[in-house]
Amino acid sequence: MTNYRDATPDDGPALDTMAKKIWLETFEHSASAEDIGLYVAEAYGPKGKLIRDLADPAQHFRIAVVDDAIVGYAKLSPLWLKEPAILPGAVQLSQLYVASQWHGGGIAQALMTWSIDEARRRGAPALVLTVWEENHRAKHFYDRHGFVHIADYAYPTGNQIDRDLIMQLVL
Repeated sequence: MTNYRDATPDDGPALDTMAKKIWLETFEHSASAEDIGLYVAEAYGPKGKLIRDLADPAQHFRIAVVDDAIVGYAKLSPLWLKEPAILPGAVQLSQLYVASQWHGGGIAQALMTWSIDEARRRGAPALVLTVWEENHRAKHFYDRHGFVHIADYAYPTGNQIDRDLIMQLVL
């Protein structure tokens, strides 16, 4: 059975390990080893962005737990994207990750439902996210939920700049 709850700083090491594994499985093939190493060093580990964000009360992490193991999470953030097409007051879904062995089990759907409901609870007019243009599985998932591509975002992976799509769901 999957349990869902808000993450706490105590979840940091397990969440960081799981998120790093998913990120590498999904994106490691997309850049040089040097650029992957630069990105991972900034994003993960005891001083990485994930751990720092987990301690920031402006960031809201919801985790999916199976048998005491974190198998997925969603992270809502204050809007940091600077794009005129984004509705003012939107909330940003900064990450939605699910371990590959749990794909198709409803965890991503539950985390997306929570994200949409939480954005509505906050009175946001929209939920926005970015997705790498080559992440077809994720793009299809967001399309099914009604997100629309409204602009592009230059996403740095180390020194490499990738094209991410900014997608918005009007609530």
